[in-house]
Amino acid sequence: MVAYLVNVTVRPGYNFPNAQAALDYGYGVCDKVSGGRPFPDLMGNVKADFNTSDEYQASYLISQAVNELCPALIWQLHNSAAHYRPQPGS
Repeated sequence: MVAYLVNVTVRPGYNFPNAQAALDYGYGVCDKVSGGRPFPDLMGNVKADFNTSDEYQASYLISQAVNELCPALIWQLHNSAAHYRPQPGS
Protein backbone atom coordinates (compact mmCIF):
# COMPACT_ATOMS: atom_id res chain seq x y z
CA MET A 1 0.00 0.00 0.00
CA VAL A 2 2.82 2.40 0.83
CA ALA A 3 4.50 1.79 -2.54
CA TYR A 4 1.22 2.55 -4.33
CA LEU A 5 0.75 5.78 -2.39
CA VAL A 6 4.28 6.95 -3.05
CA ASN A 7 4.11 6.06 -6.74
CA VAL A 8 0.79 7.77 -7.46
CA THR A 9 1.05 10.79 -5.17
CA VAL A 10 4.64 11.78 -5.97
CA ARG A 11 4.35 11.25 -9.72
CA PRO A 12 2.88 14.32 -11.42
CA GLY A 13 -0.46 14.12 -13.20
CA TYR A 14 -2.82 12.46 -10.77
CA ASN A 15 -3.19 15.25 -8.21
CA PHE A 16 -5.07 13.26 -5.60
CA PRO A 17 -6.17 15.64 -2.82
CA ASN A 18 -4.96 13.21 -0.14
CA ALA A 19 -3.79 9.66 0.49
CA GLN A 20 -7.30 8.38 1.19
CA ALA A 21 -8.55 9.63 -2.19
CA ALA A 22 -5.63 7.85 -3.89
CA LEU A 23 -6.39 4.63 -2.03
CA ASP A 24 -10.10 4.86 -2.77
CA TYR A 25 -9.33 5.30 -6.47
CA GLY A 26 -6.89 2.40 -6.48
CA TYR A 27 -9.29 0.07 -4.73
CA GLY A 28 -11.95 1.17 -7.21
CA VAL A 29 -9.65 0.03 -10.01
CA CYS A 30 -9.28 -3.30 -8.19
CA ASP A 31 -13.05 -3.63 -7.97
CA LYS A 32 -13.41 -2.99 -11.70
CA VAL A 33 -10.75 -5.58 -12.54
CA SER A 34 -12.35 -8.08 -10.16
CA GLY A 35 -15.70 -7.43 -11.80
CA GLY A 36 -14.31 -8.31 -15.21
CA ARG A 37 -14.11 -4.82 -16.68
CA PRO A 38 -12.13 -5.03 -19.96
CA PHE A 39 -8.77 -3.27 -20.03
CA PRO A 40 -9.80 -0.81 -22.77
CA ASP A 41 -12.67 0.31 -20.51
CA LEU A 42 -10.29 0.74 -17.56
CA MET A 43 -7.97 2.82 -19.71
CA GLY A 44 -10.86 4.97 -20.89
CA ASN A 45 -12.06 5.50 -17.33
CA VAL A 46 -8.65 6.58 -16.05
CA LYS A 47 -8.00 8.87 -19.03
CA ALA A 48 -11.41 10.50 -18.55
CA ASP A 49 -11.01 10.79 -14.77
CA PHE A 50 -7.65 12.52 -15.11
CA ASN A 51 -8.42 14.41 -18.31
CA THR A 52 -5.50 12.95 -20.22
CA SER A 53 -4.82 11.05 -23.40
CA ASP A 54 -1.49 9.80 -22.02
CA GLU A 55 -1.53 6.02 -22.39
CA TYR A 56 1.46 5.57 -20.08
CA GLN A 57 -0.07 7.68 -17.31
CA ALA A 58 -3.31 5.70 -17.41
CA SER A 59 -1.70 2.26 -17.62
CA TYR A 60 0.80 3.16 -14.89
CA LEU A 61 -1.99 3.97 -12.44
CA ILE A 62 -3.90 0.79 -13.28
CA SER A 63 -0.82 -1.39 -12.93
CA GLN A 64 0.25 0.28 -9.69
CA ALA A 65 -3.21 -0.24 -8.19
CA VAL A 66 -3.37 -3.91 -9.13
CA ASN A 67 0.26 -4.74 -8.33
CA GLU A 68 0.25 -3.06 -4.94
CA LEU A 69 -3.36 -3.17 -3.71
CA CYS A 70 -4.81 -6.36 -5.20
CA PRO A 71 -1.96 -8.53 -6.51
CA ALA A 72 -4.20 -11.60 -6.72
CA LEU A 73 -5.77 -9.91 -9.77
CA ILE A 74 -2.52 -9.44 -11.72
CA TRP A 75 -3.21 -12.35 -14.08
CA GLN A 76 -6.79 -11.25 -14.64
CA LEU A 77 -5.56 -7.77 -15.59
CA HIS A 78 -2.77 -9.22 -17.71
CA ASN A 79 -5.22 -11.41 -19.64
CA SER A 80 -7.60 -8.50 -20.17
CA ALA A 81 -4.78 -6.29 -21.48
CA ALA A 82 -3.14 -8.94 -23.66
CA HIS A 83 -4.39 -7.62 -27.01
CA TYR A 84 -4.90 -3.98 -26.06
CA ARG A 85 -3.73 -1.45 -28.64
CA PRO A 86 -3.87 2.29 -28.01
CA GLN A 87 -6.27 4.31 -30.08
CA PRO A 88 -4.63 6.25 -32.91
CA GLY A 89 -3.51 9.65 -31.71
CA SER A 90 -3.23 8.56 -28.08
